[in-house]
Amino acid sequence: MTTPRDTGFILIVDDNPTNLSVLSTALASAGFRFRVAVGGESAIALIERHQPELILLDVQMPGIDGFETCRAIKANPVTKNIPIIFTTALADTESKIKGFALGAVDYIPKPFEQEEVIARVRVHLQLKQLTESLEEQVRDRTAALELDFGQRGKRFARFQREAN
Repeated sequence: MTTPRDTGFILIVDDNPTNLSVLSTALASAGFRFRVAVGGESAIALIERHQPELILLDVQMPGIDGFETCRAIKANPVTKNIPIIFTTALADTESKIKGFALGAVDYIPKPFEQEEVIARVRVHLQLKQLTESLEEQVRDRTAALELDFGQRGKRFARFQREAN
């Protein structure tokens, strides 16, 4: 299980003070560290300096909305793997599908249920950690196989020279 101390910080992006308060309280009570951005522009600027482990992103905001913010984050090779969970009152299927198509990993409807927010955050942080661990194992195994293949190739070449 993902514990709060295993993570960096979670970024909450919302222009509504009530939503920020509810999400901040939920995350703080579960022991998570978090930072807040009140819009897409400030979120992108913050992410360029400090990458969060996960982003809770409101869809409907003035300026750059959540969809555009998500698109910008996912277009950047440095930030594209940060999990984004949309938080929104939009309940239509089209909006949900659009969010997933842009790269969001989940959707939390408003009004928030604090236990649900924490459960989803923990699941996605754990999935991120498992994915990163698997990617590291694949890199390590690939490097080992390449080394082994190279050594076998050298032995084969030496065998061919000796056979001739």
